[in-house]
Amino acid sequence: MLRIHVVTIFPEFFAGPLSLSIPARAAQAGAVSYSMVDLRTFTHDRHRTVDDYPFGGGPGMVMKPGPFFEAVESIGATAPIVLLSPRGRRFAHADAVRFAAGTELTLLCGHYKDVDERVAQHLATEELSLGDFVLSGGEPAALAIIDATVRLLPGAMSDLDSARTDSFYDRGISAPSYTRPAEYRGHAVPDVLVGGDHAKVAAWRDAESLRRTREAENRDRALFQAREAESAARDAHLAAVERAAAEKAAKKAAAKARRRGAR
Repeated sequence: MLRIHVVTIFPEFFAGPLSLSIPARAAQAGAVSYSMVDLRTFTHDRHRTVDDYPFGGGPGMVMKPGPFFEAVESIGATAPIVLLSPRGRRFAHADAVRFAAGTELTLLCGHYKDVDERVAQHLATEELSLGDFVLSGGEPAALAIIDATVRLLPGAMSDLDSARTDSFYDRGISAPSYTRPAEYRGHAVPDVLVGGDHAKVAAWRDAESLRRTREAENRDRALFQAREAESAARDAHLAAVERAAAEKAAKKAAAKARRRGAR
């Protein structure tokens, strides 16, 4: 059985989703158990405070390290202990496979501006992100990771072949899917899918999967190159600002030296 612990200030966030569909079926099959760990249980003031102002000033609030450390210690969690963070590596299907093959997974959900860096450096064994965007908290990301993981467990899905043909399951992007009716509002299903030739269907799906995968890779490559160009432009701008500041300082120092020499 896979034991999943979620450390959060909003344990009720997970009650509905984990009681439905595949996450619920996996639990009913005895393949997984869910444990919601309320971070506020591990505070030591009457207001149950989990955050404080950042050292050095600045906007926003930072979640304190103590409650996270005590929460993880209370359940005796071992790796993987995952901090959900926009700074983390991008979560992928390979991670879901890795988690599903294990016996324990602990997810740490941040909130507010940030989580104290000591949680990332000295408690979590890894940081994961869903993508280049910021959520209100780690809870939606944790739920996505749970869903992607438990659907791979025995008993979670009634049709395991369905999972095997999903995108990223030992392959790239999956081929397009169609169902009845064969024509809807003038849009027809590809002839190959209704022709009854299973070999041609398999070949078409392989070709479409490859085409979609290449399109996605090209899109991601273009986005990466655009980000690299933006980063290079920022670096060039900062370098120009630094040069201008250095030149200004040098001129000021030279002018000061001239004034001293004239005395």
